[in-house]
Amino acid sequence: MSRRTEEIPQNDHDPTGTAQGEPDGDRPDGLAKPAVATAEGPVAATDDPGSDPQRPARSWEAVRHLLVRLHFYAGVLVAPFLLVAALTGLAYTFTPQLDQLLYGDQLRVEKVGDAPRPLAEQIAAARAAYPEGTVASVVTPPDPEDTTRVVLAVPELGEKQRTVFVDPYTAEARGELTTWFGSTPLTTWLDDLHRNLNLGETGRLYSEVAASWLGVTVLGGLVLWLGRSRGQRAKSARGALLPDRKARGVRRTRSWHAATGVWLALALLFLSATGLTWSNYAGERFGRLLDAANGNAPALDTALPGAQAPVEDHSDHAGHGGGEATADADPADFDTALTAARDAGLGGTVVVTPAADAASAWTVAQNDNVWPVHYDRVAVDASSGEITSRTYWADHPALSKLSKLGVQGHMGVLFGVVNQIVLALVALGLTAVIVWGYRMWWQRRPTRDDRRALVGRAPERGAWRRLPLPVLVLGIPAIIALGWALPVLGVTLAGFLVVDVVVGAVRRQRRTA
Repeated sequence: MSRRTEEIPQNDHDPTGTAQGEPDGDRPDGLAKPAVATAEGPVAATDDPGSDPQRPARSWEAVRHLLVRLHFYAGVLVAPFLLVAALTGLAYTFTPQLDQLLYGDQLRVEKVGDAPRPLAEQIAAARAAYPEGTVASVVTPPDPEDTTRVVLAVPELGEKQRTVFVDPYTAEARGELTTWFGSTPLTTWLDDLHRNLNLGETGRLYSEVAASWLGVTVLGGLVLWLGRSRGQRAKSARGALLPDRKARGVRRTRSWHAATGVWLALALLFLSATGLTWSNYAGERFGRLLDAANGNAPALDTALPGAQAPVEDHSDHAGHGGGEATADADPADFDTALTAARDAGLGGTVVVTPAADAASAWTVAQNDNVWPVHYDRVAVDASSGEITSRTYWADHPALSKLSKLGVQGHMGVLFGVVNQIVLALVALGLTAVIVWGYRMWWQRRPTRDDRRALVGRAPERGAWRRLPLPVLVLGIPAIIALGWALPVLGVTLAGFLVVDVVVGAVRRQRRTA
């Protein structure tokens, strides 16, 4: 008589421990270990796959078991990074209001006048108060109550600049701040805190780990929650979107954790994708994609007609970087370039940047980041006031537009206050989801006197051994490709696997000792 073994399906979300086998308080879900049926009857399985008489049969349920284990480890090990990113991002969300509180005297005028003074007069006032460095650019006020920004390139400041704020109606300098890419000192500090914990390039690994794993964790959680086993699957959208308030214990916590995650899913995937576009390693891969797909923004030709050689276009960084010039351009030329740009239809706030050299044109670029955005640019011959070249936002490739708009949305700028409120709610929601996740880990701890522990054990090992062959054949190349596109994800995932294999080998050795 053959000793055929058959794996009995297990309900990973059964909170009562009524699945086949002995209820095991050590499991993170409080369930029984899977049982196998033999000729003599059901026999409880062990954590060691090698202890079974035969290799476990492959089944699609193993895919779910593997996702449970991956989601668990991602939550336990990566959640601290996500929590830091959520809290620092929450603080950054309110930088426009914080800037007004701290730097209102520089950013706002005392009284809105009838008409602004010429840029030449405003630049003269800024240079009289702050003569160091050279004028790198001038940023016109976005709103009538805002000041004009005269950006000075000062060698001692390195990649930062000194920005002088001038009342456009009185041509009075209202103060200065050390800025970085147009950001105030507070915004710069919070931006660095969010990106790298103020630890420089090394610290950027934390944010890339968070962004890389955020999408994986969200997608895995959605699959687990929406594809629950038959006995637990929601019978309506309400069951998937709203927490079960009648539940108690770990079921109640899981219900809040999962339902909130469903509501946040799209926003979290958006933040993950947009955050990766300017990360160190995944961002470099994204840059390659833009190059291969011709998805970069069109370059503005700043070479004057008859010039000896073309000049690199630096207008994307207009107003933020220091030039190589050692003397100021003629202040009157700022008015000439601005007038030409206005006549060409460039409205709103613009950045006026002097020519890099005698063979180059001035650039005037729209800098309106609030929807509907405006990013048209023109090159101007300051000697004649003629437009020599132009690029239109409408002509940007789709990938370039998506990247630009995604960054502005990620920073809470694209839709103004509404954008800020949404990001703040998402940050708070993610914080709650993480706290609930750790609470579930604690609630699933063994409570029997002989097996007490502070937290629950990880889901069973060895699920990958039972994966169907099609999953292995398609999944392994897909994971390799994903690891190439997101290098930090690939390296950390490989690290998790190595640690898991080592821990499993050590446990098996202890059992056989």
